[in-house]
Amino acid sequence: MNNKYLLIGCAAMLLTACSQQNNRGDEAGYKPVALSSRVTHVQPMTGLVLWNDVAQRMNASHGACIALEFSYVQPCKLVTGKQDGALQYNWSYLDDKLSAAAARGHQMVVRFPLCYPSNRNNCIGKKGGTYVPDYIRAMEDYQETYAANPGGDGATWYPDWSHSELQWFVKQFYTDLAARYNDDPRLAFVEVGFGHWGEYHTYGTTPEFGKNFPTREYQRELFLHLSQVMTTPWLTSIDAGDEYYSDVCTHADTKDLAFGLFDDTFMHAEHDIAQGDGWNEKCWIWSGIERWRTGICGGEISYYTADDQHNFLNPDGMYGYTWEQAAAKYHITFIICNNAPEGAYFTPERVTEAGIAAGYRFQVTACETNGTDSRITITNTGIAPIYRDAYITVDGVRAEQSLCGLLPGEEITCIVNGAVATAGNVQITSDYILPSQQIEFDASL
Repeated sequence: MNNKYLLIGCAAMLLTACSQQNNRGDEAGYKPVALSSRVTHVQPMTGLVLWNDVAQRMNASHGACIALEFSYVQPCKLVTGKQDGALQYNWSYLDDKLSAAAARGHQMVVRFPLCYPSNRNNCIGKKGGTYVPDYIRAMEDYQETYAANPGGDGATWYPDWSHSELQWFVKQFYTDLAARYNDDPRLAFVEVGFGHWGEYHTYGTTPEFGKNFPTREYQRELFLHLSQVMTTPWLTSIDAGDEYYSDVCTHADTKDLAFGLFDDTFMHAEHDIAQGDGWNEKCWIWSGIERWRTGICGGEISYYTADDQHNFLNPDGMYGYTWEQAAAKYHITFIICNNAPEGAYFTPERVTEAGIAAGYRFQVTACETNGTDSRITITNTGIAPIYRDAYITVDGVRAEQSLCGLLPGEEITCIVNGAVATAGNVQITSDYILPSQQIEFDASL
């Protein structure tokens, strides 16, 4: 289903629920239920993120204080060919990653780049080689281009975006990915983009649209397609807001789609306009500074200096901002910080504290029952919505109203028919979290 219409539906349910909440005094027979609960862990689909290998290595000490892991996944390692017009897959490469993370109690954020500067760990073993499937690269009229050291990032090969098979492949790949994983709780979010690392730029190489970078028309075509096939929340780089590369964030056809944003140099010394150059904040503005209301927002702590990753968790702040202030300003749900463990602040206590400060946080402000049904009011005290369906659940019975899209500071009253709330049987459940995970809530009633 189109994410746009899912979120419109969430908004409609919120309006209905708020109306119900405002009229709650008109209904007789409800009596308050004592309820005590506290958020003590990083919530599913939020918080600080480590790459798979580091998460595995640190699982004994830090596994309980992260909820997400990250990995680049090469399409050429998933697609084995094409037969009778259909792509052939070996999904085990991705499934193994997802299952290993899930065994550690973590969901995954995944990106599928086609262009990765300097890397030799690709399907052809050529430094900076693309991640385009072999069957496409074998076509006689498919011609990739090369740059020796763009932006100082090393040898880089570029996909041939003039080729109709590559254009078809990318759309079909995401169609097949969605069909397989849309409802798989192991996969939390998908990052989408073009250029170096899929980060929507070719710094050091001039983009030639329709050659080493897709045309604006094709970019919009893909985004429209993703909005039709993907229900897993997906996001793109804030560099997509730079009109030099793209108009997906401003064009009438695509600007209102419910995709999110990721910032791959978050919290560097001149990230914000008030700090200096402010390029990142400008890109957030150009991409849609309010996009977080409907699309997941995340990213990666800057590598501009080695100290950025090491110090961003300093409770006293870095470059004038604490992590909590920066996350709140941009409504961040998750942030990748793979080198942070090398710094002094990556203690389980601080990682838990920082993770809880990201994304949604729920508080039950009223819990009542009339002996047959239950009525529970809940507010979001976090900095972003939850972007997948989750439900107030009493004794295994779910309310009809979803918490999806509940904005910070908003509240919703949920009716659970045929279930009597007690101090020990109220939960928040979701089909999109792992069985080992739990969505907590605060309550002092």
